[in-house]
Amino acid sequence: MFDIKKSARNIMGINVHAISMEQALEFALDKIERKEPCMTATPNAEMIMLAQKDKEFAKILNSCDMLIADGAGIIWAGEQLGYHFPERVAGADFVENLLKKAVEKQISVYFLGGAPKVAMKAVERFREKYGEFPLAGIHDGYFDEKEEIKIIEEIKNRNTEILLVGMGVPKQEKWIYHNKDKLGNVFSIGIGGVFDVMAGVVPRAPKWMQKNRLEWAYRLFKQPQRIHRVMAIPKFMIKIKNWKGSKKK
Repeated sequence: MFDIKKSARNIMGINVHAISMEQALEFALDKIERKEPCMTATPNAEMIMLAQKDKEFAKILNSCDMLIADGAGIIWAGEQLGYHFPERVAGADFVENLLKKAVEKQISVYFLGGAPKVAMKAVERFREKYGEFPLAGIHDGYFDEKEEIKIIEEIKNRNTEILLVGMGVPKQEKWIYHNKDKLGNVFSIGIGGVFDVMAGVVPRAPKWMQKNRLEWAYRLFKQPQRIHRVMAIPKFMIKIKNWKGSKKK
């Protein structure tokens, strides 16, 4: 087992781990097999920019056991700063590969978040394609305080091993962080809109666009309402250039 702490790379104050998909899965499965609670996040340019303003969010990200380089912007930043990231570990791909392991090893999974019925559709589509995994539970992202208590009890009492939380950034990371001591020995990860992708509600970019770091452009084309989020990318690039210059002084 590799030492993940040695792979941490400082991207504007956030320690992202320069690891491959294979290493990320190895780390996750090791935590699950050992029954050790583990929190993971998938930072991209937008999240790093948000962390500059939201200090609680920055603290939560740096408290995670694993931060995988989800966005192409993180890989680009690494190149500018002299860091080598083996590859982009997209959150959607990581979740798909992790669920394949859940089928193989019969690991129980809880789906939390998304619009009503979307997570269930995501589960059905995945199972049709790859096979069955133990389903600990499903709940959409709409719940009050009373329901939240019940959800947390379900996650713990049903011996959940993987918890996928799709509530959007930074809500999902903050929810996991503030409830992690009540959830039991789970591998938890904030996955944004991955349920929508899995359910077929939102299509992913073609492979050639993913490989050429153009997935953001495809998502903007399909969802023009994301323009304010995409604008974080050029701001991030300028910030990285300035941050790199300040480090040299």
